[in-house]
Amino acid sequence: MKNFHLPLPEDTYRHLKAEAARAQVPATILAREAIDPWLRQQLRKARHDAIADYAAQVAGTSLDLDSDLESAGIEHLVKSGAKRK
Repeated sequence: MKNFHLPLPEDTYRHLKAEAARAQVPATILAREAIDPWLRQQLRKARHDAIADYAAQVAGTSLDLDSDLESAGIEHLVKSGAKRK
Protein backbone atom coordinates (compact mmCIF):
# COMPACT_ATOMS: atom_id res chain seq x y z
CA MET A 1 0.00 0.00 0.00
CA LYS A 2 1.32 3.44 -0.94
CA ASN A 3 0.33 6.80 0.52
CA PHE A 4 -0.73 9.64 -1.74
CA HIS A 5 -1.38 13.21 -0.65
CA LEU A 6 -4.44 14.59 -2.43
CA PRO A 7 -5.46 18.18 -1.79
CA LEU A 8 -9.23 18.52 -2.17
CA PRO A 9 -11.50 21.52 -2.59
CA GLU A 10 -13.10 22.47 0.72
CA ASP A 11 -16.60 21.34 -0.34
CA THR A 12 -15.33 17.97 -1.57
CA TYR A 13 -13.41 17.45 1.67
CA ARG A 14 -16.43 18.33 3.81
CA HIS A 15 -18.71 16.01 1.83
CA LEU A 16 -16.19 13.18 2.03
CA LYS A 17 -15.74 13.61 5.78
CA ALA A 18 -19.52 13.81 6.32
CA GLU A 19 -20.12 10.65 4.30
CA ALA A 20 -17.32 8.87 6.14
CA ALA A 21 -18.90 9.81 9.46
CA ARG A 22 -22.34 8.71 8.27
CA ALA A 23 -20.99 5.37 6.99
CA GLN A 24 -18.70 5.02 10.02
CA VAL A 25 -15.65 4.25 7.88
CA PRO A 26 -12.42 6.18 7.37
CA ALA A 27 -12.54 8.80 4.63
CA THR A 28 -9.48 7.20 3.01
CA ILE A 29 -11.45 3.98 2.47
CA LEU A 30 -14.32 5.88 0.86
CA ALA A 31 -11.92 7.75 -1.39
CA ARG A 32 -10.19 4.50 -2.41
CA GLU A 33 -13.55 2.85 -3.11
CA ALA A 34 -14.50 5.78 -5.34
CA ILE A 35 -11.18 5.93 -7.19
CA ASP A 36 -10.66 2.20 -7.86
CA PRO A 37 -13.76 1.66 -10.04
CA TRP A 38 -13.01 4.82 -12.02
CA LEU A 39 -9.46 3.64 -12.72
CA ARG A 40 -10.71 0.20 -13.82
CA GLN A 41 -13.19 1.95 -16.15
CA GLN A 42 -10.39 4.05 -17.63
CA LEU A 43 -8.28 0.93 -18.26
CA ARG A 44 -11.22 -0.81 -19.97
CA LYS A 45 -11.85 2.28 -22.10
CA ALA A 46 -8.18 2.52 -23.09
CA ARG A 47 -8.13 -1.18 -24.03
CA HIS A 48 -11.38 -0.80 -26.02
CA ASP A 49 -10.03 2.27 -27.82
CA ALA A 50 -6.76 0.48 -28.67
CA ILE A 51 -8.64 -2.52 -30.09
CA ALA A 52 -10.98 -0.25 -32.07
CA ASP A 53 -8.02 1.73 -33.45
CA TYR A 54 -6.25 -1.48 -34.47
CA ALA A 55 -9.40 -2.85 -36.10
CA ALA A 56 -9.85 0.38 -38.06
CA GLN A 57 -6.22 0.31 -39.20
CA VAL A 58 -6.34 -3.28 -40.45
CA ALA A 59 -9.86 -3.18 -41.91
CA GLY A 60 -9.79 -4.53 -45.43
CA THR A 61 -6.23 -5.83 -45.15
CA SER A 62 -5.00 -9.40 -44.83
CA LEU A 63 -5.11 -8.90 -41.05
CA ASP A 64 -8.86 -8.22 -41.15
CA LEU A 65 -11.36 -10.83 -39.96
CA ASP A 66 -11.03 -14.16 -41.74
CA SER A 67 -13.83 -14.30 -44.34
CA ASP A 68 -14.68 -17.95 -43.54
CA LEU A 69 -14.95 -17.14 -39.85
CA GLU A 70 -17.04 -14.07 -40.60
CA SER A 71 -19.40 -16.11 -42.79
CA ALA A 72 -19.73 -18.79 -40.12
CA GLY A 73 -20.52 -16.12 -37.52
CA ILE A 74 -23.18 -14.52 -39.68
CA GLU A 75 -24.70 -17.93 -40.45
CA HIS A 76 -24.80 -18.74 -36.73
CA LEU A 77 -26.48 -15.43 -35.90
CA VAL A 78 -29.09 -15.92 -38.61
CA LYS A 79 -29.85 -19.48 -37.50
CA SER A 80 -30.00 -18.58 -33.80
CA GLY A 81 -32.29 -15.61 -34.44
CA ALA A 82 -29.95 -13.27 -32.58
CA LYS A 83 -31.17 -9.69 -32.58
CA ARG A 84 -29.01 -6.66 -33.36
CA LYS A 85 -28.35 -4.19 -30.55
